Amino acid sequence: MSPSFALHVTDVAFARPASPPLFEALDLHLTPGWTGVVGPNGAGKTTLLELIAGRLAPTTGRIRRVPAGLTVALCPQRVDACTDAIRQFSWDWARRAVLLRADLELDPEAIERWPTLSPGERKRWQVGAALADRPGALLLDEPTNHLDADGRARLVEALRRFDGIGLLVAHDRALLDELTEATLWVEGGRVERIRAPYSVAAAERAAARAGRVAALEARQADARAAKARLADARRRAETDSARRKRQVRDRRDRDARGAAAKDRAAHGAAKGARQMSTLRATAEAADRAAVHDLRAGVGRGLFVDHDPAPFDPLAVLDAAEVRARGSEGAEAGEGPVILRGVRLAVRRGDRIRITGANGAGKTTLLSALRRAARVPEARALFVPQHLPAGAGIEALDAVRALPPDERGRVMQLVAALGVEPDRLLASARPSPGEVRKLVLARGLARRPWWVVLDEPGNHLDLPSIERLQAALAEFPGAMLLVSHDAVFAEALTDIEWRVAGGRVTIGRAAAHRT
Repeated sequence: MSPSFALHVTDVAFARPASPPLFEALDLHLTPGWTGVVGPNGAGKTTLLELIAGRLAPTTGRIRRVPAGLTVALCPQRVDACTDAIRQFSWDWARRAVLLRADLELDPEAIERWPTLSPGERKRWQVGAALADRPGALLLDEPTNHLDADGRARLVEALRRFDGIGLLVAHDRALLDELTEATLWVEGGRVERIRAPYSVAAAERAAARAGRVAALEARQADARAAKARLADARRRAETDSARRKRQVRDRRDRDARGAAAKDRAAHGAAKGARQMSTLRATAEAADRAAVHDLRAGVGRGLFVDHDPAPFDPLAVLDAAEVRARGSEGAEAGEGPVILRGVRLAVRRGDRIRITGANGAGKTTLLSALRRAARVPEARALFVPQHLPAGAGIEALDAVRALPPDERGRVMQLVAALGVEPDRLLASARPSPGEVRKLVLARGLARRPWWVVLDEPGNHLDLPSIERLQAALAEFPGAMLLVSHDAVFAEALTDIEWRVAGGRVTIGRAAAHRT
């Protein structure tokens, strides 16, 4: 790809009807190479991709392609429909298409059963079709969602060979560090570009934030000192005023000394008033700065306390076979056999990662363990991979009905995960990310004895994932985790249950192997 290929975003603003601007005066210069796009949910990451792809028109400003005919391909998060481009790619026998299908392990005949393909398989078809068209710029929105380890590795290798302009929205920290050379941080209507992969960029921003915190603490100290000086000045002014009044009222003073005293008193009063005015202005300015920076801190550290379970083990699963179940209410004997010879126990302090290829039976194993558990629902936190329709409204209604102190606790955790509590409580239809954060906050507020998480990072932004990781790292109870996010999983687990070939094998998690 020619280094002269470029995308120029110049003075771009964008706002949806009847909404405040999402971006204002946005300037970017993008050249070949991969750039990560990160930031909180709702900050505008997907909107930025749609603007660059031409699916949305900026309110003001210009997005220019160099050369003018530069092609831009956008792969959105969802892959519901089998598009014409995917069908064309499936039966394209040109060498490039054949190699791409082989690299991504794609079978052309699978297209005919598209509705039954897993989200991970559909995503590989979507990205493969985009790569086959040799676009000048490729924009990917969460490409590794739902991919197992093998599918992810194949996709990463294919993306490494792309030599155009790449923009990657992802919460997969390992992917961002493996693939990208720069990071766009989208937050608060601004886009900050840092010439480093995510981990380095995050460290730089953390250092800058630490500097701002130090400056805030200095301003707070200034505010306290200014208030103290103002209080002292007021006390001195009151004392001086009383003394001057006594001097003026002294009728025994009949000579010029009285006039001089009056002059000194007037001068002192004027000087004192000026000093008081200056001190008051200084105190108010310092106070305003401190208050401004201390306004309700959405996204501050997440603190969770817990009670240990009073018994051990929490769950024992001893089954000759484990079958798939069509629904939570289905009988255990229904569905095909997925696993055989399963003998597992979950103890109070176990931190277990369940791994395996898509379709191997990880979610089936989680369901069987939950059924075998002795833990009451009130002391368990379960977050499924896909929350059911209406989960957000149901959770909001439940939180609104809580007593004020309990509701406050949940909302404190919601804020720590990056959502404005008042806005969420007033929402008629929360976003998928907001729903997931609300479900997590409700569960954590109950001080669970164990947590069962199936892809908990789905729909969460990177800051929220990192805060959730920090909170769960302090959790003393049992944890069962299914996650394609290697960084998240390795930080939180030390036992691995590998599901493959209808069996479960036990070992140490990757980060703890010697």
